[in-house]
Amino acid sequence: MPTAAFAMDPARFPDVYGPEALARVAAGAGLLTDPTAAHGVWSAERLAAAPEALRDVEVLFTGWGGPVLDAAALARLPRLRLVLYAAGSVRRIAGEAFWAADIPIVTAAHANAVPVAEFTVAQIVYALKDGWRHVLAARAARAAVPAGRTPGAYGSTVGVLSLGAAGRLVCEMLRGYDVRVLAHDPYAPTPPGVRAVGLDELFATADVVSVHTPLLPETRGLVGRRLLTAMKPGATLVNTSRGAVLDEPALLEVLAERPDLFAVLDVTDPEPPAPGSSLFTLPNVVVTPHLAGSRELERRRLGDLVVGEFERWLRGEPLRWALDRHTYERMA
Repeated sequence: MPTAAFAMDPARFPDVYGPEALARVAAGAGLLTDPTAAHGVWSAERLAAAPEALRDVEVLFTGWGGPVLDAAALARLPRLRLVLYAAGSVRRIAGEAFWAADIPIVTAAHANAVPVAEFTVAQIVYALKDGWRHVLAARAARAAVPAGRTPGAYGSTVGVLSLGAAGRLVCEMLRGYDVRVLAHDPYAPTPPGVRAVGLDELFATADVVSVHTPLLPETRGLVGRRLLTAMKPGATLVNTSRGAVLDEPALLEVLAERPDLFAVLDVTDPEPPAPGSSLFTLPNVVVTPHLAGSRELERRRLGDLVVGEFERWLRGEPLRWALDRHTYERMA
């Protein structure tokens, strides 16, 4: 049996790895635990204080708050054969030294994309009914406000910007609705039933545009004034990716100039928004506090994914969710 250890933020550990997942790990590996910590989880602080503690570890289960796998950390893990990261992007923990070591790494980004896609589709359908707009209007008037013309969810057009894990799941879930789905992603194949379009056409024709673009140097401020002003009358922008993918000052200007547009923002730049931001006073925008990602019990899905990958590895089967360098470079 390989030797394994859990190394992450101990406070978040029970949310991610439930009793069933732990039992599955214990059935396939000998666990090296921290005798001083709850659940035997190694924190980054404990690892710094005990640099030789994980020398025999072959499989590292990690997640939020886990150790950065730089050259120094890898030197303290000479037998490491597999890293299982029960969270999304690995950019914080894996750099040049890690990729040079050629150690397989699994991320639970696909599992984290599930609640993001669920939240997004809920917001898309609600936007096609102008739900938030009517709620805010009634609150401002302190009275029921008659419904105006709304597109509804039959024959409307939804635009998906970027086809990573969350964007693709959104497209898949929208198959159950009578909507036309357009997508723009210069790197990813277009899912069945979705029409690939240019960036300008996406913003000009969609009733709802849903943003799923990773934040990279080349995507910062990607959605700016030109695209925003091109949106069709009454359209809604939904962002569950990263706040800085939008040019937020431009967004605020356009929303002030065009009250027909609406924005649903689960992420902002900065996050949370600065006190007094127009995001809290404009009548055509609503901000949610980064709810789309895994919350509470949804986090167990992350642990279950990496434990499933560990079991595949034990059986000598190919890993389903291992990252390669190319995919890593396009992650947020």
